[in-house]
Amino acid sequence: MKVILFGATGMVGQGVLRECLLDAGVESVLAVGRRETGRRHAKLRELVCRDFFDFSAVASGLTGYDACFFCLGVSSAGMREADYARVTYDITMAAARTLAERNPGQTFIYVSGAGTDSTERGRFMWARVKGKTENELLKMPFKAAYMFRPAMIQPLHGAVPSGKLTRGLYAVLSPLFPLAKALFPSVVTTTENVGRAMIETVRRGPAKRVLENGDINELGAAGSAA
Repeated sequence: MKVILFGATGMVGQGVLRECLLDAGVESVLAVGRRETGRRHAKLRELVCRDFFDFSAVASGLTGYDACFFCLGVSSAGMREADYARVTYDITMAAARTLAERNPGQTFIYVSGAGTDSTERGRFMWARVKGKTENELLKMPFKAAYMFRPAMIQPLHGAVPSGKLTRGLYAVLSPLFPLAKALFPSVVTTTENVGRAMIETVRRGPAKRVLENGDINELGAAGSAA
């Protein structure tokens, strides 16, 4: 399996990259980002791209991959809907259109979030934008597209949020993860589970295209046991 990974420097992307590099079935990983990850590994290659709204200049380097794990995202806090949509929807669609043209047999996995609004008409701005993004991705001519909707994500194995504000929030919340996992196991996952679940989704091709937190944990556990 050859994988393209977007968002490898973010918390979720760091976890997904780790699992890809550890998995014997993943032959290679191309990390696409605005900056390098700082990781060095025989399976890892990096592509630094300055313009995430137009991938035409680097499209030839995005050909020949079996899967795309799209972990790129930002918090909607303090953002206007138009600005959040530009980062969340426009960038995702620019990448997806290029990849669909270059790799029609590819599996595309998008990290969305619990509570995403598939109707695109709900009261929460971020949920509407995510819902629109999901809906458009599900229409695209990939072999398959899957929407991951994790809830609370516990960072493991040194994964840390990239934003200063989010890092501070996780520093406060980290002691509460064991309690939350014990009381509400269905709403807590980990960066390891997300990564394992993505790999297993490509392998298994489940019929369900929108995967909630419990589905992610189930697939992640299956991947760990394999």
